[in-house]
Amino acid sequence: MNVEMSYLLGMVCGNGEIQRNMNDTIISITIPHKKLVTEDFHDIKLYVKASIADIRNIIEPLIGNSLKFIQHQHCTIISFSKPNNEYLIREIIRYIGNANTHNEIKLDNEILNFSIDEKKYFLRGFADVTGYIRRSNCYFNRYEHRVYLEIPNNWQLVVDICNLLKSIDIPIQNIDWAHPNMRDGYCKKYNEGNFSFWKKEHQIKIWANEFLPIGFGVLHKQQALEMYSNELIAGYNKAGKIPSDVTHRYYWDSKKKYSKKKIQHPCEGDEFIPEIIRGKHFNSWIEIASELGYVE
Repeated sequence: MNVEMSYLLGMVCGNGEIQRNMNDTIISITIPHKKLVTEDFHDIKLYVKASIADIRNIIEPLIGNSLKFIQHQHCTIISFSKPNNEYLIREIIRYIGNANTHNEIKLDNEILNFSIDEKKYFLRGFADVTGYIRRSNCYFNRYEHRVYLEIPNNWQLVVDICNLLKSIDIPIQNIDWAHPNMRDGYCKKYNEGNFSFWKKEHQIKIWANEFLPIGFGVLHKQQALEMYSNELIAGYNKAGKIPSDVTHRYYWDSKKKYSKKKIQHPCEGDEFIPEIIRGKHFNSWIEIASELGYVE
């Protein structure tokens, strides 16, 4: 393993598709850009295009040929193909548990034994294709900025990523689970007839300053991360708080009690929810995280 392979593996796990043919395997990775401009009105497509040069410098020596590059209005797709029997392909398939898409991936336990740098590069690759940092991602105060890692459908991958972050001492601020008790805790949307409102992507939320050791390889995301981290630190300092005392905290270290009760939701037994927690009622994201394996 090396950092280049770790970065590629993170991108595949975050937003990759694997197509196996008789003789070769095609791996495609989507880099979404939800908005067309950054918050300071720069063209995101141009930023991503500029970042592709850096991504190519990491990945192309590893794969031994050029990445294909296609840019659409709301996403950029990079891809490459290799013979099925090549070591690189066999290793990628092994680490992702023989999955065909990021929606099915369960990380191999060996990833937790990577070096610290390899873990950081894996998470950077993952964040480049799943991560967002925007002013609207703040917590209660406008300076309390957070990175969101968005994972559709794949409950196990959420836990795997949280545990990987924990292994390099980066705490999670919150997980917004795609669960009816979290997304529609008082049945408002359900009672309006929107029965599937809660079936969205899971969102792992991390304080901006805590995410700095990982960072982004995509230029506009890294610039936003640095700016918002500085705002967060300045905001807490102005409020007379030591930033790390607030942000560097795991849920099991907190004395805060999550006592706000959610009402019983008719969709708690939906098949979208993994069997291990299907049919159970939850009052906080922490209860779900604990049941699924993100624990001390």
